[in-house]
Amino acid sequence: MTRSTPAPPRIAVLGSTNMDLVAYVPRAPRLGETVTGRAFRTVPGGKGANQAVAAARAGARVSMLGAVGSDDLGPRLRAALAESGVDTTLLRTADGPSGTAHIVVDDDGGNAIVVVPGANASVTGLTPEDEARIAAADALLLQLELPLDAVIAGARAARRHGVRTVLTPAPARPLPRELLALVDLLVPNEHEANALSGAADPRAAADGLLRDVPEVVVTLGAAGSLYAARGARPVTVPSRPVRAVDTTAAGDTFTGALAVALAEGRPVPDALAWASAAAALSVGRAGASSSMPYREEIDALTGGPGTA
Repeated sequence: MTRSTPAPPRIAVLGSTNMDLVAYVPRAPRLGETVTGRAFRTVPGGKGANQAVAAARAGARVSMLGAVGSDDLGPRLRAALAESGVDTTLLRTADGPSGTAHIVVDDDGGNAIVVVPGANASVTGLTPEDEARIAAADALLLQLELPLDAVIAGARAARRHGVRTVLTPAPARPLPRELLALVDLLVPNEHEANALSGAADPRAAADGLLRDVPEVVVTLGAAGSLYAARGARPVTVPSRPVRAVDTTAAGDTFTGALAVALAEGRPVPDALAWASAAAALSVGRAGASSSMPYREEIDALTGGPGTA
């Protein structure tokens, strides 16, 4: 008798979809300064769409909830998501421009970003179809590039239906306790953890955040990631050494892959290491969603599921 293959986890993403306008420069300009770039690219992005692509390429069945504009960028953004296997059935089209992110990437892989929300600002709540899709998911991924009312509505829907909510608190901003009370896993980077907790040390920041949420993963860039949960010992997983080409999508790649690994029931250390390998692959390539690895690549780097 052959064993059946487990069904892929189902993940809903309620978040932003942007077109990234990326200029590559030797160094970022200072205020009032003009520098000459060496390349320019337009790459589909947005924190929501990035996490959706990362999770889909990592093996999940992903639904994107949000909006693109009625401009020329809207169909391109929708097509890019579909090409990575993301279901865009519930991705709305709003009158006006799509969201854009204006990104400068220097020769060390660092970046500076200006986001213009565009159609993303039109998403202020859920449709009944959105809620049904969240209810059918194993996890809901949220970020803060949509209006806060929509983020809270998504988290409420997930809680009503017993769906795990994963929040990336970016861009960093003060968060209402109502939202934090609905979050199951918070995934800030070290700067966001500091902004939310007031603690500069990542361990102290994680401890402070556990007063509001049951689980936290603080991403630490080249230093790896730190997992903390109420009543459990913290777990630190190192990052994989890599020469950074573009770090724009590293955090979103990590979060998307982590959500898949956890939904598949992997132990936390294995899930963190697998997600770290995905992020390492992404920073070695240019672009946001275009840099994200497929499951086969992550498994090849780690030796397969459960052996990261």
